Amino acid sequence: MFEGFVACDVPGPAGVVHTLRGGQGAPLLLLHGHPQTHVMWHCVANDLARQFTVVMMDLRGYGDSARPASDLAHSPYSKRAMALDAIAVMRHHGFERFQVLAHDRGARVAHRLAADHPAAVRRMLLLDIAPTLAMYSRTSEAFARAYWHWFFLIQPPPLPEALLDADPVRYLHSVMGKRHAGLAAFAPAALAEYERCAQIPGTAKSICEDYRASATIDLDHDRADVAASLKLDQPLRVLWGEHGAVGQCFDVLALWRERADDVSGRSLPCGHYIAEEAPALLLDEALNFFTT
Repeated sequence: MFEGFVACDVPGPAGVVHTLRGGQGAPLLLLHGHPQTHVMWHCVANDLARQFTVVMMDLRGYGDSARPASDLAHSPYSKRAMALDAIAVMRHHGFERFQVLAHDRGARVAHRLAADHPAAVRRMLLLDIAPTLAMYSRTSEAFARAYWHWFFLIQPPPLPEALLDADPVRYLHSVMGKRHAGLAAFAPAALAEYERCAQIPGTAKSICEDYRASATIDLDHDRADVAASLKLDQPLRVLWGEHGAVGQCFDVLALWRERADDVSGRSLPCGHYIAEEAPALLLDEALNFFTT
């Protein structure tokens, strides 16, 4: 799926980070969402690599990256910790400053990456999210029903991880298949890879810790930014699916303008999985934004 890309396992702060690198030109980091891996970029990565040095990585707890043990504060799965993985990956590949394209959970990592390491991030394109703090604090019944997994995965252990471990493929199909485009949106080879990685021992625990961190320590970090009037100063473009819950439940641009100074964006005629549902539109957006 990734012609000309080379796989590399990079030593990260909490274990190996699985990466792929391909192309040439200015560096562009791609971060995937839940419950996927770097494979979600298979429809756009080869085209992006014609103009950029593309680096894809599996977030910690996902794909073929490490699944570190957690703690009571969930700090190893904070987006601050995951952002340090991204810094380590890009430095390993020789880049101190780069652009970021990120979806879902990866976009939350990108938000923290840009906030904590502003000199490293030149500009960002985020897919189908609003800021984590805003989404939790302004949750509606409609959002809670659509994003039920947010509230299931954060329940105390061991129940959520035990239920996921009982049938990880069924969980993956439920989360991905019940959205706008259903499972038909995913290429068979990509879906098979998501299924493989969902069954790697420790994945269920890591997924739960990722979400528990977002509902606890990540919110503390976000509240500290708000209290300090810290706003992102990098150009930020946000895209969301018009058939997805994020755009239907939140004023996406307004919420990002509370957290960043230079924000643009629009909805696309698709659901949550933009890179696989509307790759041509995403590619046009990315090329226009990152070559500016």
